[in-house]
Amino acid sequence: MNTLLEFLASTNGRIVRIVAGVILIVVGLLVVGPSSFWPGLVLAIIGVVPLLAGLLDVCVFAPLFGLPFKGPDIRARR
Repeated sequence: MNTLLEFLASTNGRIVRIVAGVILIVVGLLVVGPSSFWPGLVLAIIGVVPLLAGLLDVCVFAPLFGLPFKGPDIRARR
């Protein structure tokens, strides 16, 4: 699991998280309509989490596995 978290803390991992967040937000907003307002809105809000995590260089799940929260701290441990 540490390998995955190290990837997520890398530059490529940050790009993947940012792109995934943007995709979730766009899909969520495209789904929003009269009959599906709440599911689309929830998906768009969920997309904000990986987007901000990538932009702010933090790894939300790292503390669950005993690693630091901030990306630079994770990269420094190598």
